[in-house]
Order: sequence, then structure tokens, then C-alpha cells
Amino acid sequence: MKLVTFEVAGPLGPVERLGALRGERIVDLNLAAARLYEAEGKARPAERANFFVPPCLLGLLDGGAEAMNEARRALKKARAGSGWKLNAVRLLAPLPRPRSLRDFFAFEDHAKAGAKRRNEPLAPEWYEQPVYYKGNPRSIIGPGAVIPWPAFTRKLDFEFEIAAVVGKAGKDITVKDAPKHIAGYIVMNDVSARDIQRNEMVCRMGPAKGKDFCTILGPYFVTADEWTGKLPNLSVRINGKEWSNSRKVQPYWSFPTMLSHASQSEQLLPGDLLGSGTYYTGCGLDMNRWILPGDRIELAAGPLGTLINTVGKPNGSIHLKYKKSGVLA
Repeated sequence: MKLVTFEVAGPLGPVERLGALRGERIVDLNLAAARLYEAEGKARPAERANFFVPPCLLGLLDGGAEAMNEARRALKKARAGSGWKLNAVRLLAPLPRPRSLRDFFAFEDHAKAGAKRRNEPLAPEWYEQPVYYKGNPRSIIGPGAVIPWPAFTRKLDFEFEIAAVVGKAGKDITVKDAPKHIAGYIVMNDVSARDIQRNEMVCRMGPAKGKDFCTILGPYFVTADEWTGKLPNLSVRINGKEWSNSRKVQPYWSFPTMLSHASQSEQLLPGDLLGSGTYYTGCGLDMNRWILPGDRIELAAGPLGTLINTVGKPNGSIHLKYKKSGVLA
């Protein structure tokens, strides 16, 4: 299934719902499940639907395989032509509030390019384990949203990534068993303030403020049964012009390996997000080519969809440089 979180008008304001794409329409899975249970003569069909097929992706993931199977059954039984027209609703991030965000550094050529910019070899430790930073799961935006340009950066950048979503809780998961814990995948744009990120990492900290203001997910969540995890060709278009493509390069560290590593002595939960990091030239930094306010960014990932956003205007003109007193310089 291709699942979306969408927003519709309600009597008390906008309401988030979980849907599945079927052609150019979105089937509301919770409503479809309620109608299915009513047709089957089940008692309290709406309450039953809320339990088995909740109206949000996080709730569906918490329900495990049984909830996902009920969602598929409801989608299959939904009337042809039912649901919302795609252009009649506002799409949000498929997983608007992930439980956690870990972003890895899985592509060798991108890692080597970073080392070359620093005039040093790639650290041998990079090959010993997949490394990641922890991002901010509270700053997620979705397809079509305007990318905020924070006041503190002069070099805003995109990073084209694919993220795996944990669907089954676990700890000390083996690489062999890790695929059973992946519910699906989403295109991810790890928006970065490169000048601030550089300052943080020169100090052997972060990235934090250089990343935490925005991560973009969308346009939809593809369940793991529909995609093998082998990356298609990824391409970046800015204002309609291609800036780069991945030529189907695969990450050095696989999603099962990354998930297994993250789970060692630590519990993973449904709704945890694991970003892959970007491929070489999947970001402006690798090309020394920079986006500007008003630019339209298209990240095309074949069966995972195309994530499209527009860059906003800088929010003021403050640059983060503090005096010892803690007052902005």
C-alpha cells in the first residue's frame, strides 16, 4: 500500500486522516474499515474501526501486522470511485510525529567527499559500524510545505535520503531478523544549515541546530511488501533542471544493518525513523551549488514518489554568534 496522511476541513477545524492511494483518489482507511464491519454485521463498527484501523499512521503501526492486514482488507473492499480526490485535500507528512529520528551516514562516496573537503582520509572507523546522529522528530513537514529558512543560516541545503520506518518493537535485533521490523519507507529531505552545522562539528558536537529546524517526509509511505529496499535511481531537480542523479548507487550500510545497529542494547519502537543519509551529489554541499529563496526542489525516487517543496524567504537577518554573556553579537 501507499499510505498518506491528509488534512480535511472539519466542523471544529482541520482534521488529520490516514488514507491509501488508489489511482488519483485517497481512500480513508478508518472510514472504509467502519463500512466494512457494518456490512459484515459486526457490533459497533466505528469503535471497532478505531481499534483495528486507527486514523493515523502511528496508531496503525502500533497495531502491528493485524492492523495492517485489516487496513488492506478495508482498502480492497472499498467501493470503486470512493474516497477523496487527490487534488481536493492537503497532504501532510505521512508520519507527522515519528517517535524518534536517527539519521545515518550510509553512502561511502558522500562520506569520502566530506573527508576530502576537510583534507583528510575517511576515518577507518566509518567502516566499523554505521554511525548516525539523532534529529528532532518535532520539526517534520510534508510535501508542498514551504521550507523554512532560519535567521541564523546563510547556507541552506537539501539532502535527498530514503528513510525506513520501524513497524515492530525490538531490542538487540539481528541483521537477519531486521527486515521483519521494517514497516515501510519514505522519501526524506534532511534540510541543513551548512554554516551552523560546520561550526558544531568543528567543535566535535552535533549536528544539532544545523539540522533540527526542519525535516521533510513524503509524499507517501510505501509498505515494505511493495518495495524491496533496493534503491531506484534518485534524481534532484531544482526549478525543473536536473542537478544530480544517483545512478542507482546503493548505500554501503543496508537498512537491516542500520536497524540492527540502532537496536543494540536499546529498544526500538513502531514509528521510529531511520534515515539513510544522502548519496554523493544528493545535496548542494557536494556540488558547491546552493539553493535560493523561492527555489522549487523535486526529489524523485521512482516507486517511492517525488517529494516537492519550495524554499521560503530568510526569517530575519540574525546570525548565531554569541558573546560570553550569552547575548547575540
